[in-house]
Amino acid sequence: MHTTLQSATDVVTGIRFPEGNRWYRGRLWYSDMHTGEVFSIDPGTEDGPRLETTVDGQSSGLGWLPDGRLIVSAMESRTVVAVDAAGTTSVFADLSATEPSLLNDLVVDPESGRTYIGAFGYDLYGGEELRPGPLYVIDPDGSSRLAADGLVFPNSANVLPGTRTLVVSETWGGRLTAFDIEPDGSLTGRREWAALPDGVTPDGSTVDSEGAIWVCSVDTGEFLRVVEGGEVTDRIDAPGLCAIDCALGGPDGRTLYLATADSYDPATTAQTRAGRISAVQVAVPGPSTVARDGA
Repeated sequence: MHTTLQSATDVVTGIRFPEGNRWYRGRLWYSDMHTGEVFSIDPGTEDGPRLETTVDGQSSGLGWLPDGRLIVSAMESRTVVAVDAAGTTSVFADLSATEPSLLNDLVVDPESGRTYIGAFGYDLYGGEELRPGPLYVIDPDGSSRLAADGLVFPNSANVLPGTRTLVVSETWGGRLTAFDIEPDGSLTGRREWAALPDGVTPDGSTVDSEGAIWVCSVDTGEFLRVVEGGEVTDRIDAPGLCAIDCALGGPDGRTLYLATADSYDPATTAQTRAGRISAVQVAVPGPSTVARDGA
């Protein structure tokens, strides 16, 4: 498949910078990163987005703990915030004492309940020179430790279905990097899972039931379905836009939700609010747990 975003259907518009797209229990969840707000929406109804919580500063990755609590990457405070069923928020994990840069996206490993979260590694917005960043693992009790270092802007991550393999996007490295997940949550066997085409800057991503990964290229405005080794099997172009994140969901898991914006500069998005999430149908669904529950 090679198409453009013009063939997609808008689901949500007027967002500043949509991040953290997840499909969970029949709803599409997302962060509006530049406002710190987290929303969910049922695309099958005419109801609009529902505000789920707000964090101080920027919000990014979303996930669910084994006890059902929503967690949110609170980037600027360098914490992970938990939200219970009553909407009460609390700090689940505090990385501020060990990590000076902004936190980024996260993924919860459905088998262990552990969370993997990356950090920028440098001050992107302040114009600081690029430095590699870390990936942390957070245990179910909220304690955290370094899982890997030297990643070139670690971003989204996925656990490949039926495996104990974690694949991480290195945005400015132009590649997807794999690790083996050990029983204690540590990561070993670091290797290149896919080198991406020249210029591609992988941001958000989602895995399908065949173990292929849809990655969003923020700089080149495209969504690519990539298999291990780097072959691109499908492409959706979003010319002139930042392709930020994506998620597979819908009743049969075959709806690909595509998040775009006109800029990743907060000063720009505050004026334009041109971010949106659109939907297209794809051939290969997400893993059964993603299609059903979003786990």
